[in-house]
Amino acid sequence: MAYSYDDQNIFAKILRGEIPNQTVKETDHSLAFRDIYPQAPLHVPVIPKGAYVSFDHFAQDASDAEILDYIRLVGEVCRMEGVEEDGWRLISNAGRNGVQEVPHLHVHILGGRVLDRMLQKQD
Repeated sequence: MAYSYDDQNIFAKILRGEIPNQTVKETDHSLAFRDIYPQAPLHVPVIPKGAYVSFDHFAQDASDAEILDYIRLVGEVCRMEGVEEDGWRLISNAGRNGVQEVPHLHVHILGGRVLDRMLQKQD
């Protein structure tokens, strides 16, 4: 599959410094920041700095260094924010059916309270 990356998406603009963010932690290949519309007491999107549309795109085309950096940053944010013991959720939406709103790979780390079920069974 050919992935088409839109370099005008909001996360690309954040990475270029065109839109401010509340950085939680930045690494060589990734950025974690506070969500401007938090859905839980802890809501931190984590994005790679590379132009990847979705997790499958990232998994197929990113370098080993990018993948390791990104996954380690997710773990570091959980440790820094203190949600390891009580639990947390990691969400990544991809494509139209996945209701992806920003066409740049991102995962949401959510925690700080009991979270509702992700999906309700469809009859």
